Amino acid sequence: MSELDNIIHQPVRLRIMSSLVTLEPDEQIDFIYLRDLLKLTDGNLGAHLTKLENAGYVSIEKTFVARKPRTFISVTGKGRDAFADHVAALKQIIRKSQG
Repeated sequence: MSELDNIIHQPVRLRIMSSLVTLEPDEQIDFIYLRDLLKLTDGNLGAHLTKLENAGYVSIEKTFVARKPRTFISVTGKGRDAFADHVAALKQIIRKSQG
């Protein structure tokens, strides 16, 4: 049986990863767009992204666009695999609960 991933299982991080895995492997999402999509504060999103980045699940790129700082986030291969395993574990739990 697959195991739940404690890093991803936290509700906000699950929502972040769910959003990121919909991107193509070479795509990134803007921090502000993700913040608004998930209706989070800058600090809340930043803290959860740091946890995901430390686990190697996301990559964060800080750059300047028209002299303004911008942050872009992408999911790593490790993050995609971890998310897929987490979803598989959730599906197993659901199947078992349905008898």
